[in-house]
Amino acid sequence: MIVVPATKDVFDQALKEGLIDIFQKANCFVCGPTCGACLGGYMGILAEGERCVATTNRNFIGRMGHKNSEVYLANPAVVTASAIEGRIVDPREVL
Repeated sequence: MIVVPATKDVFDQALKEGLIDIFQKANCFVCGPTCGACLGGYMGILAEGERCVATTNRNFIGRMGHKNSEVYLANPAVVTASAIEGRIVDPREVL
């Protein structure tokens, strides 16, 4: 799982709330604020046949990597539950 805060303010808030520490203890990669992952330029682009679930606000073929990868857009609860389960799930399944 790659955690990418959108802005420095979001990163600072997550740090203050202890979320960065929680993510790191869960073996997530937490980077500094950037839009790198969502545009598919760097930070873990998708290869052919790979899929991800993301909270990004746009989706089109090739946006996050290979044109034959799959990107599913969801809210943070779905993305978090999916990271825990290793598949796309309804967050109520994780409670």
